[in-house]
Amino acid sequence: MSTPDRYAVLGHPVAHSRSPWIHAEFARLTGEAVDYGRVECPLDGFEAGVRAFRDAGGHGCNVTVPFKHQAWALAARRSARADQAGAANVLRFDSEGWFADNTDGIGLVRDIEVHAGAAIAGRSVLLVGAGGAAAGVLGPLLQAGARRLVVVNRGPERAQALVARHVTLAGECGATLVQRPLQDPGAGYDIVVNATASSLQGAPPPVGAEVFAPAGLAVDLMYGATVAPFLRLAEGAGARARDGLGMLVEQAAEAFFVWRGVRPPTAPVLAALRLQVDGGR
Repeated sequence: MSTPDRYAVLGHPVAHSRSPWIHAEFARLTGEAVDYGRVECPLDGFEAGVRAFRDAGGHGCNVTVPFKHQAWALAARRSARADQAGAANVLRFDSEGWFADNTDGIGLVRDIEVHAGAAIAGRSVLLVGAGGAAAGVLGPLLQAGARRLVVVNRGPERAQALVARHVTLAGECGATLVQRPLQDPGAGYDIVVNATASSLQGAPPPVGAEVFAPAGLAVDLMYGATVAPFLRLAEGAGARARDGLGMLVEQAAEAFFVWRGVRPPTAPVLAALRLQVDGGR
C-alpha cells in the first residue's frame, strides 16, 4: 500500500473544521491515498505555518478565514478564478511551485443549482459581505447567469473595490453589478447570500427581512448552530434557507479534483454530513 499524500486545512480557528472527515470520505469513495489533517495558524503566522507544512511533505492545503488573501499572494501561479477573487482557498504544491485556486464560488453555485435545485440564471442576487468569502463567490455567481447582483458590506469601500474588480466580468456576462449601503440594501431578492462573519458568533443578521423574496432562496456560507438567526429570519420572510454545508462539500470536491485529478461523489457525503451536524436538516 502506498504512503498517503498529506493535505490539511489551515486557518484560525480550524478545530471545528469538518474538512478532514469530508476528505477522508472522498478518499474512501475514490480509492485515493490521502491523509488530511488540521493546522492551526496564529493570526500573524500563516505564511510560516503553510511553509512548515509544505516542507514537512504536504502536497496541498485548504485555506480558511482569515488567510485567503494571503494564500493568493503567496502563490507564483494562480487560476483565473483565484485572480478574479484576489483570494485563494486552495494551494497545491508540485514540481512547478505553488498553485493557488479558489473553489468557493463553484462550490456555492453547485450547491444552489444541484442540491437546492434553484436556478441562478435570470435571478436577482444580494451578496452580503465583501471579504475573502464574498470575493470567492461573486465571479461564479455572475458566470452562472445572475441578472442583477448587489453587494452590501459594513465597510462600503471594500464593497466598492470588490465591485470594481468584477465590473468587466459583469459586462461580459450581461449582468448588472452594483454596490449599495448596508443600511439600504433593497428588497425582494430571489437569492440572498450571507458571506459575512456574523454567523460565526451567532450575531443578529446584518440585513432585514425585506431583502428576501417570498419563495426565494437564502444561503449562509457558515454552518452549525450559530447560523440559526439568519436562517430563522429568512424562513420567517417566506424564503427557503440553507446553511453552508452543501457549499463546504462541493468546494472540497473541487479542491480534491485540483489536487488529485479525480472528482469524488458529493451527494452521499453531504447526506451523511447533514446527519452528523443537525440530524438531517
